[in-house]
Amino acid sequence: MTPTEMRQLLADRGIQLTKSLGQNFLHDANQLRRIVEAASLQPGDKVLEIGPGLGPLTELVLDRVGEVLAVELDARLVTLLRDRFKARLAAVSSASAPGLHLLCDDALAFLRRESRDWSTWKLVANLPYSVASTLLVELAQMPQPPESLTVTLQLEVAQRLMAQTNDDDYGILTLLAQLRYTPVGMFKIPPECFFPVPDVTSACVTLRRRNQPLLPPEETRAFSRLVKIAFSQRRKMMAKLLRQAWPRETVEAVFATMKLDLQIRAEKVSLEQFVRLTTLLGVAGGKAEL
Repeated sequence: MTPTEMRQLLADRGIQLTKSLGQNFLHDANQLRRIVEAASLQPGDKVLEIGPGLGPLTELVLDRVGEVLAVELDARLVTLLRDRFKARLAAVSSASAPGLHLLCDDALAFLRRESRDWSTWKLVANLPYSVASTLLVELAQMPQPPESLTVTLQLEVAQRLMAQTNDDDYGILTLLAQLRYTPVGMFKIPPECFFPVPDVTSACVTLRRRNQPLLPPEETRAFSRLVKIAFSQRRKMMAKLLRQAWPRETVEAVFATMKLDLQIRAEKVSLEQFVRLTTLLGVAGGKAEL
């Protein structure tokens, strides 16, 4: 679908795009194919798509898999998609029927409200920039998160997802995503591949769920709180920040056990070390609920 075709499709329906919804639609056929290839889709896969827009990615995904659940906030686009994919819509009476399921909803609210096992699903989506990080963290912290996440988002967010210890981009988002997922690939997508053209460069990243969780699901919240405290002031020593939640002697004892320098900053502490900190400090208890 070319920019001209997108423009005409919107004009025919009298749809003016809403900037607050981050409606920048990827039209470049080569980039769309690269996204689908990165997702490693198989015929029996189930795919969750957030923000299908005009459906160019939806179309390619439907050619590869049997079931797609597409969640779109803009009711005007849902109507357009229903017309465009009329022959491929799943039976309304069955939530697990093959084909395309279209849902008009706020994706974040849907994920928080819907009690579902996502472990056999793959996320493939061009995410709205404004909520991309929040959506990914929400999925990563679920008890049964998707098998993989292949998403297009702002380059700077992609770099945080892919970051390693001591990188400038290493931080809260890195750790919250990588606790459950391993980053396996990234490629940039230029602004001119979108309609309308955004002000930023984008990138597609693929994350695959770890075969063995680094922490049990019930400790995910504790890990999240620990990481947020540790990065609350990046230039400060992490041990000093952690004393907001634990007594000095507890923090110092745990750091000694782990052979961590008391002057270390959070960006120099690895994912595996944060995991062990979560366990040791959880056993020790603290002044704040984690």
